Amino acid sequence: MKRLLIASCLASAVIAGPLHAERFTCPARGGDIVFGQEANVNSLDQMTSNTISTRNIAMNIFETLMTRDENNNPILELAESMTAAPDGMTYTFRLRSGVTFHNGKPLTSADVAASFNRYNRIGLQRSTLDNVAGWDTPDPMTFVIRMKQAQPTFIEALSSFSVPIVIIPAELENDERQQLRTIGTGPFRLLEFTPGSHARLGRYDGYSPNPAFEQRTGFGGYRVACVDTVTFRIVTEASARVAGLETGALQAVEDVPTRSLEGLRRNSAITVLPLQNWWIQIALPNTAIPPTNNLAFRRAVQAALGVEDIMDAATDGNFRLNIGFQFPNQATYTDAGRETYNINDPQRARALLREANYRNEPIIILTNRDYPPMYNAALVMEQQLKAVGINASLRVVDWPTSVQMSQRLNNDEWHFFHSGWGTQPALGALATMQFLVSPNAAYRPRDDRDDPEVLAAWNAMNNLPDQAARNAAFATMQRLILERAYAYPFGSLTKVQAVRSNLQGFTPFRIPRFSNVWLQR
Repeated sequence: MKRLLIASCLASAVIAGPLHAERFTCPARGGDIVFGQEANVNSLDQMTSNTISTRNIAMNIFETLMTRDENNNPILELAESMTAAPDGMTYTFRLRSGVTFHNGKPLTSADVAASFNRYNRIGLQRSTLDNVAGWDTPDPMTFVIRMKQAQPTFIEALSSFSVPIVIIPAELENDERQQLRTIGTGPFRLLEFTPGSHARLGRYDGYSPNPAFEQRTGFGGYRVACVDTVTFRIVTEASARVAGLETGALQAVEDVPTRSLEGLRRNSAITVLPLQNWWIQIALPNTAIPPTNNLAFRRAVQAALGVEDIMDAATDGNFRLNIGFQFPNQATYTDAGRETYNINDPQRARALLREANYRNEPIIILTNRDYPPMYNAALVMEQQLKAVGINASLRVVDWPTSVQMSQRLNNDEWHFFHSGWGTQPALGALATMQFLVSPNAAYRPRDDRDDPEVLAAWNAMNNLPDQAARNAAFATMQRLILERAYAYPFGSLTKVQAVRSNLQGFTPFRIPRFSNVWLQR
């Protein structure tokens, strides 16, 4: 057995913090933060939701065995150590002592096992555990994962916070999907939750910061709740978020529109915080029903799309063209399948429609108004499809409903679903492409089977021992997805957040972090 001491997003985990940093203490304590969140949330069940709106709130409540640091490298969170067998067939986690749930119950390995049991039953990305044979609890502070076969990317997958295996009390193991009682181990506990309105969190005074670190890093490290409460208020109208920020009714907002930036930057009471490569704007086809089960039709749509117009409308011009499913600054980025991107050729689209024998069937584009970039992208896509003779129309619901509809198999409620992939591309190719295989892929036909070539590339991404070979498998998988029009990535947008200037310690990240954040008196 060997102790893993070096951070690597591929096969190991950090178990110690910075060597010479000073441990964080709150410069000020107390006060209340109100955060203007742009999209509705109907559940805080982190295991069964991949929505940003759920993650924003739930990740301040729940914790995991492992998470990611500021640079998206795996680090330990509820575990104080992790030991991997030389053959990669077992991983032994030793839990941190002194950790308690928000109900006062001490954390033990029985709770970890129950959490893994629930995730394996209904977790949205339970394919993370496909290569896992089982787990054991040899004593109250030790949790052992046994593999079916060695998987060099297992730690990368396990540490993802896209849809993480959050640790819950054992007695919650049988809570049904989207019905999880909200009891975690994080620095904040849930005080009140009204779906569609707000979630109010309070400092958990029994929280035990991770002593292996000195500072917060990513969504782990040494975390301290400095404020009394954080209220996530659902404010879907961009103008209302800006007004709330200007008046001080909101101390921070998730998104401000490009048109408001100039005025906000002139306001000394407000700090503007841009974050590039926030998400990849994307549309996904439902291939279980006609005509989107027809490759020629899907390619006709691909040929009709002018992604510059789509992204310009989605973001008020605050975007970058981006081929595929990673951002250009990432080591795993590839432009494989580039010939399918931004074709914008109506004549070619009409020829493919004739090949598909399209007969003016109604095409439903599913979107929401909670996220204006998704709605605006769908609106332009609708017009571009109509321009080549496709009978397209929008179906507009709230964000949680659209996600639920997109995840129902064998349904005929929609043909294209609009979304934004941000956390997943930031976490890496593995976290992103997990969305394009079972149980998450929208493209599966009515027999619920993955495309065998796509699945083979996915398995190679997970299991090949060499990183270069895994990167090549990712390029193959991306090319297949794009050539077969199983997804339509449009480009990447820049998210602009903003805070009142007296809110200190808030740094933009994939998820709003309210530990190590304080209000300056």
